[in-house]
Amino acid sequence: MTTVDFYFNAADPLQVACRLAAKVLGQKKRMLLHAPEPELAARIDRMLWSWPAIGFVPHCAVHDPLAAETPVLIGAGEEPPAGCDVLLNLGLECPPNFERFDRVLEVVGAGEDERKAGRERYRYYLERGYKIANHDLAKAGEAEGRRNE
Repeated sequence: MTTVDFYFNAADPLQVACRLAAKVLGQKKRMLLHAPEPELAARIDRMLWSWPAIGFVPHCAVHDPLAAETPVLIGAGEEPPAGCDVLLNLGLECPPNFERFDRVLEVVGAGEDERKAGRERYRYYLERGYKIANHDLAKAGEAEGRRNE
């Protein structure tokens, strides 16, 4: 059954998405970044070209000719690409076909609208019996700050 990880209190959800994409890539898994709005897809595409600062996360659009051999795909509303283990949702609603993935990553920003939509998605998964793990990025940031002092 699909497991769901919520990363909430994200100061910059797209930066968190880039970090998670790099982590999934390091685990040798394929990922779909669900970006339901074209401008959102374009923004995450631009960010991934320089993430991390001294590296690169190989990515392309779901319909790109190189999609079959690219580890990180960007798309929305399509049938899940073959061989993708992880789905990262950048939208405000639950992505279609999420149950076909081993793992779903939900990044929730700190804004009120994002938090409200995140709570609705959380309830949706919970009511359907999905196992959910929570990651408070505000607390993680505080701990990171203390380590760097």
